[in-house]
Amino acid sequence: MNVWKYCSREQEQAFLLSLDLAGGLTASRKKQAALLYTLSNHAADHYRRVRIPKKNGGFRSLDVPDHLLKTVQKRILTQLLEQLPVSPCACSYRKGISLLENVSPHTGKRCVLKLDIRDFFGSITYMSVYSFAFPSEFFPPAVRTLLTHLCCLHDTLPQGAPTSPYISNLVMAPFDRHMINWCKSRGITYTRYCDDLTFSGDFNPKEVKSYTESFLLRLGFELNQNKTRFFSSSHRQEVTGIVVNSRPHLQKTYRRKLRQEWYFLKKFGPEEHLKHMGSCLSPDKYLQSLEGRIRYVLTIDPNDSEFIKMLHELHSFRSS
Repeated sequence: MNVWKYCSREQEQAFLLSLDLAGGLTASRKKQAALLYTLSNHAADHYRRVRIPKKNGGFRSLDVPDHLLKTVQKRILTQLLEQLPVSPCACSYRKGISLLENVSPHTGKRCVLKLDIRDFFGSITYMSVYSFAFPSEFFPPAVRTLLTHLCCLHDTLPQGAPTSPYISNLVMAPFDRHMINWCKSRGITYTRYCDDLTFSGDFNPKEVKSYTESFLLRLGFELNQNKTRFFSSSHRQEVTGIVVNSRPHLQKTYRRKLRQEWYFLKKFGPEEHLKHMGSCLSPDKYLQSLEGRIRYVLTIDPNDSEFIKMLHELHSFRSS
């Protein structure tokens, strides 16, 4: 039964204000409502396009909301979206879930198949957000419409808004649940990390790809054919950049490069090291980046004594 069917306009507005999405931005309840409606009607005016470099070259474009819209979106995320459950096989954008959760289930398997969804966020439409992020059993129609406009840009999901990652998991939840059951009946393990789909076990990769592709097409998604990868156990099997043949571990080249950077940093100091590298980063930004990469190693192997020591020394280095 739709509890909102006989909801009046005044009751809808009272419900919207009870969410306190503009709290802290303005004190007056009347002004809060006006702010939310103005933002939803002119959301495109509150974004700027940002280009960030990719690891493998080129740039990724992000649509980043301004402080006002981002503040409201963060409250939508914490107070509304994160209260809705997502699939257990969704291993990204969830608190307390690390990259290792996406990798470990595929360790020591005979076959590993990796598929990638093309233009993932851009393929998630206004109606998908309306249907799955703000379901009718929890929100009256007018509030669903307003919230969807606050989270969309030009009728799609903007990559760069704080609400978009969790919304993508909500939109993909029906697909995830179906694929879990389909794979389970065939002895296949399935996980998803954002737009990366991973299957492992003993199976026909053409059958799995064909079934997945046809299902995704019905949902408005396409596979990026150039990123399809299949690994047998006789070759190096990788899942989101981590080798999984026997146990999860990073490639030796990644660790070797990190050791080399650490050696030159200690020998020459951050300023001279950055000058030699031709980097435009400030010493503080570079040290933050280095710490993040060391922590990434420890996420995969928390007991790695070499990188635990490196992290402790880096903290001493930064505080000196």
